[in-house]
Amino acid sequence: MLRLHDTATGTVRPLELRDPGRASLYNCGLTVYDEPHIGHGRGWLVFDVLRRYLVFSGLDVHHVSNVTDVDDQIIKRAAAEGRTESEVARQYEDAWWKASDALGVLRPHDTPHATEYIARMVALVSQLLERDLAYRTSSGVYLEVDRVEGYGLLAHQSLEALMPGARVGIDEDKRSPLDFAVWKAAKEGEPTWDAPFGSGRPGWHTECVVMSLDLLGEGFDLHGGGFDLIFPHHENERAQAVALERPFARLWVHHGWVMAGADKMSKSLRNFVTMAEMLERSDPRAYRLLVLRSQYRSQIDVTPDTVSDAEKALDRLDSFARRFGLEDLGGLGQAALGPDAGPADVVTEEVDRFRAHMDDDLDTPGALARIFDAISRAHTLADAGDENRALELAHTVALLCGVLGLGLVAGEAELDEATRRLVDERDAARAEGDYARSDLIRNQLVALGWTVEDGADGTRLRR
Repeated sequence: MLRLHDTATGTVRPLELRDPGRASLYNCGLTVYDEPHIGHGRGWLVFDVLRRYLVFSGLDVHHVSNVTDVDDQIIKRAAAEGRTESEVARQYEDAWWKASDALGVLRPHDTPHATEYIARMVALVSQLLERDLAYRTSSGVYLEVDRVEGYGLLAHQSLEALMPGARVGIDEDKRSPLDFAVWKAAKEGEPTWDAPFGSGRPGWHTECVVMSLDLLGEGFDLHGGGFDLIFPHHENERAQAVALERPFARLWVHHGWVMAGADKMSKSLRNFVTMAEMLERSDPRAYRLLVLRSQYRSQIDVTPDTVSDAEKALDRLDSFARRFGLEDLGGLGQAALGPDAGPADVVTEEVDRFRAHMDDDLDTPGALARIFDAISRAHTLADAGDENRALELAHTVALLCGVLGLGLVAGEAELDEATRRLVDERDAARAEGDYARSDLIRNQLVALGWTVEDGADGTRLRR
């Protein structure tokens, strides 16, 4: 059974589903005011791998991820560039999906946009006011957090402990610095919607609670995002559901940051590398492999050296795929990879070991280690002439790479003209029985970084 670290309890615990055989997953998605960076890319990949593994485990998954298309940053950018908020949101949403698709991330089943849910958000704010859980000021409507039982659960801090780090912000009429806006009063030049408590627009924390409950229902299974969303965003989402006595997420999953030196990569610090820049420089699969090499709750450093090392490992996977003619199960356009997918002749024990790592809080580094160990053993078996057992291991590798969304390229390695000439000369020497010349050319190819294999069709090279 899959066990995940639950932010609410601070423990790794079994994923206990609301509905047997069905998993409901919500992760905070796009705020579309700028180009996505590689920190966002890590988040997409973490939840993509989680979703793929849930499907592989035999579950029917309903995945929802939102699009915040009304936000302070969108409004600010639109004003600075003389455009409408919808034009800005549309441009950057397109950029997000383009990068996500290039990474091989499965699109969510539902991508609700905040502007499509305004009426439901107005209804939620009205309920909070009717129950005297929220109050109005000149700048909007605020939830009174000390009326919410267990506020601070995700942050693992009490109201008293959280208070020193809070700030009053723009409204001195707030009853507590921790109270947060569920509705922002209309301002000149900003998009607004009518509401019984005054024209304006929803607060950010109100968007996700409304959309997740609407699409996944009460008590849905999983909610997640990056560490930076734990407090206040996810705490404030949870607070609104708790205040209205509506069961919210059963388990909370949060992933670590991508670091730029000693600092978290973020747009506010302007220390980020965009996904577009990353995808221009390297194979998109290399970034997936780099992310998989770290447990999802740990921080990762993305540097030219770590990316280069991931590319070398990717070359090893691809050369393995070429040697055994493996089908690419990682390039599936939909999450159709169930527990019975893939070739029948796989090594069950290897799949079980892989599962043991993945069930242990998505231990992808351990799962990858099993895959690369299987690759080494398959080469050894094939070199010893045990093709049947080697193929079973190879098919197992293909299946497990598919579970991780790690596409394999089984096409021939691209050879430059000089290398191709050496291969042709070696094949000719072997055909003529000139094995001394054949060995000499093998040594030249090895010196160039190639692993040389002899097949029925001649010399084969892999990295």
